[in-house]
Amino acid sequence: ARSPTDLSELLKEGTKESHDRAENTQFVKDFLKGRIKKELFKLATVALYFTYSALEEEMDRNKDNPVFAPLYFPLELHRREALVKDLKYFYGEDWKENVQCSEATQQYVDRIHHVGQHEPELLVAHAYTRYMGDLSGGQVLKKVAQRALKLPGTEEGIQFYMFDNISNAQQFKQLYRARMNALDLDKNTKERIVEEANRAFRFNMQVFDELDKIGRSLTEEAQDGGFPVHDGKGDVRKCPYYADKLGKAGPGCPYHAAVALAKQPLVQLVLVACVALAAGAAAWYIL
Repeated sequence: ARSPTDLSELLKEGTKESHDRAENTQFVKDFLKGRIKKELFKLATVALYFTYSALEEEMDRNKDNPVFAPLYFPLELHRREALVKDLKYFYGEDWKENVQCSEATQQYVDRIHHVGQHEPELLVAHAYTRYMGDLSGGQVLKKVAQRALKLPGTEEGIQFYMFDNISNAQQFKQLYRARMNALDLDKNTKERIVEEANRAFRFNMQVFDELDKIGRSLTEEAQDGGFPVHDGKGDVRKCPYYADKLGKAGPGCPYHAAVALAKQPLVQLVLVACVALAAGAAAWYIL
């Protein structure tokens, strides 16, 4: 049985509001509904790479520090290498040349480094916020992403969500919480950890908001065959506006065939005669 003064319970109750707010950001709501553009998912993966690189660097730094050592599970939890695999899948072998840390992510990264170097007891908050979330809601996002983005069944592109060295996520989370509760921390330090966890949620929300703004600018995204998205109705290749924009309208496009035909002198003469005849008929009918 857990006590209300256990760190795991204090974190659960103390971050409940922040957790709800994070889940209700537009980016997360759209993601859960399967409305996630591939380009945006790639950028989110980039943000995760920089975040976990910082977090795991500081965890390695403090692996022997008693205020954090019991929560050091590199084999089971570390995500950096998995994220490298995902980035190679999305960006190719030269992925490092094609990614950069965004402004919101950099602020998050800077805070993690500050904590790891100056207040290592607060690292607990960042590890808890990230890894416990990955083992819970993250598993839902994995399935949504794989389905919405039509990723291969071989789990390429979603290695981040795969915890191959954890056979039972629920049991592992129980172990993790027990280790947290066993840390020798006073009341004040526990309160600071809860405060830092809320700060971590805010950093995550800032990254989500940043991604959401980028997502709104991605009005046209290359799909299979290089065609941009239109209104989602019908085959984009038959849309004269997009075909004309791409300069790839084929001879089979009815719109362009009609335009080309209308430019023929003989056809224009016939059209003029038809219009005159129709106008005469209309005048006769009105009279």
